[in-house]
Amino acid sequence: MRRPSKFRRTDLTRATKAVLAAGLDIDAVEITMDGAIRVKPRNRSDAGNGTAASPYDLDRELADFEARHGEG
Repeated sequence: MRRPSKFRRTDLTRATKAVLAAGLDIDAVEITMDGAIRVKPRNRSDAGNGTAASPYDLDRELADFEARHGEG
């Protein structure tokens, strides 16, 4: 028999939307056994050191790939 969940999907959605609305990127989300939701925002200093790709980095990488392989 399943026991009731300590958190709901809407709780997780609200927490992540609040972090994004604050203008921060999300690095990790942790849900503990007691149902606590911890959203770890990405440090601004991590943005350019290769730990996480920004959408602009991915666009540039795709453009480079297409240029090398004659697509696009």
